[in-house]
This record gives sequence, structure tokens and C-alpha cells, in this order.
Amino acid sequence: MTTNEPDAQNLPLPSQEEVEDAFRTIIRATGEDPSRDGLLETPKRAANAFKEYFAGYQKDPEAILQKTFEEIEGYDEMVVLRGIPFESHCEHHLAPIIGRAWVAYVPNGHVVGISKLARVVDAYAKRLQIQEKMTAQIANTVNKVLNPQGVGVIVKAEHHCMTTRGIHKRGTDMVTSRMLGCFRDNSITRQEFLSLVD
Repeated sequence: MTTNEPDAQNLPLPSQEEVEDAFRTIIRATGEDPSRDGLLETPKRAANAFKEYFAGYQKDPEAILQKTFEEIEGYDEMVVLRGIPFESHCEHHLAPIIGRAWVAYVPNGHVVGISKLARVVDAYAKRLQIQEKMTAQIANTVNKVLNPQGVGVIVKAEHHCMTTRGIHKRGTDMVTSRMLGCFRDNSITRQEFLSLVD
């Protein structure tokens, strides 16, 4: 199952040609000529880049976490994957969001391969996003599929809609968090996780 939201809303996806035509229109809107040599292939390259930028719509984050391991010798301490790099795009300006995510959980009888946590981050990052929603989506999905004792997610990111346009405040980043289960209820568990975030 994919989570292609336009299909879910019964909206037909545009063809490659339609997307390229849209980029030609955008190029014209800048005052440039899309038929000049340097820009001739740009609509095709931009259309292909957008497929990559927004590949998360073709991923099912819950399916990513389905394979787990139960032979863990009773391991029930925190598992943390730190500083997962990601690139996303702001749904308000289509500007890049560049950041890192920290994902933690306390197992409840089984664990998941750590690469799967990074894949979940990517599946949500590679969509039109706001950081608050992405943070909650990651935590909620890990919590729903793994049913752990608790989940903690922290995301730190620089938003180009704020640093390269508008207010132009370079060097600022935004921090969001979502704590569920023992990460919300137990201040010691929460503090242990926070101490591992740099």
C-alpha cells in the first residue's frame, strides 16, 4: 500500500509533460526564457527532482516498521537513533527544510532494525510538510506499529522559508518534540533521552 495523498483524494496525477509545462510557466514568470540553451532541459530536470523530493507520498511508513525482532533477551532499555539527517519542503513556500531527527523508544518485547527508523523519518520528510506535523507523524507511527512502552522524537531543522526569504534570519533552527508513553509520564526517561540529543 502506498500513501499517495493525491490518489487518496481521487485527484489524478499530472503527466510528466504537464509538470514540465508547469515549470516552463514558472520560469517565464521569473522573466526568463525557458527555450534558451541553458534552460532548455531545466523543466525536465525540475520535474524529476520533484519526484525525488516528494517520494515520501509513495511510501507507507507503517509498512516500513512491520518486520521486528523478538529474540532480544528481555532487552527493555531505551533505543535511540540520533541525528538522522533529512531534507523536506515547507508546504507554505516549497522552500527546503534541512534538519536532523532523534527517534527513541523503549521496547515492549520486540525491536525493529534501526534503518527502519531512518526510513520512517524519510517517508514523512519527503512530503510537503510543517515540522510540528512531521514530528508527531513519526512518533505516532512508531507508537502505533511497535506498541512500545514509550516513544520520543525530537526534530531540529533550518527552514529556508525563514532564512533565505522573508525575515532572512540565518543560523536559526526550530526544535520540536513529541513524547508518548513513558517518555511523557516519566521525567527520568525523558531527561535521559534529552541528554542524548546534541
